[in-house]
Amino acid sequence: MALMTHRKSAPARPGRAPLARTQTRYRRVYVWQPAIRIFHWVAAACVTVLFVTGFMITHPMVNAGTGGALSMGAIREVHFAAGYVFAVALVWRVFWFIRGNSFARSGFPCFWRGSWWRALIGQVREYLTYEFGAPPLGHNALAGLSYVAALFGLGAFQVVSGLALLGQSRPGGALDVLFGWTVPLLGGSFRTHMWHDLAAWGLCVFVIAHVYIVLLDAHQYRNGLIGAMFSGNKFQRLDDEEVEDRDDR
Repeated sequence: MALMTHRKSAPARPGRAPLARTQTRYRRVYVWQPAIRIFHWVAAACVTVLFVTGFMITHPMVNAGTGGALSMGAIREVHFAAGYVFAVALVWRVFWFIRGNSFARSGFPCFWRGSWWRALIGQVREYLTYEFGAPPLGHNALAGLSYVAALFGLGAFQVVSGLALLGQSRPGGALDVLFGWTVPLLGGSFRTHMWHDLAAWGLCVFVIAHVYIVLLDAHQYRNGLIGAMFSGNKFQRLDDEEVEDRDDR
């Protein structure tokens, strides 16, 4: 862990030049392992491709002038390929939840613990009042809950329902046998398509909220939140101290 400092001039007293600066000390902490960072960017790419191609499949007229049936077939293949990659990525993340460091498990919704509920309510209060405390190095309770609900709730539902719909093109095939039971459970083929589309829009809302919260937290905490998904490192503020700065005299 490396120590870094950031200097900020202290407010000048009336009629006097500032004699000191605030020196904020940071500790560089390795938080996100390569496997977690790879999952993040792979999942982001898959969700983007799946939403765009899924929208074009649901509304084929937007693609009417780009090659007709052959082009739509290619879009479907891209959609299916991205879905398979996304499914593997989810399994990969579950594995690294177990195999990874403590940060890989941070924020997991422990509904049975009072401390988790207190942390969740405190985090919601911070965003509502815009009064932020010290940020955790890993995921906080609210982030962990939203990731589990979106990626392993809506995301897993998309994988299962998508494979069930794909299995309908080959009745009695492997996908139809493994996932076809979800179609009657969801009310038939039409309703399965409907729920699949609604879940896709739910993921879209999650992505928008996720990007907004990340930008807000990065500005508020200035702890390397965005860069951490490239380098794996975050910066934890240790303390503030006043140091003499003779150059300001």
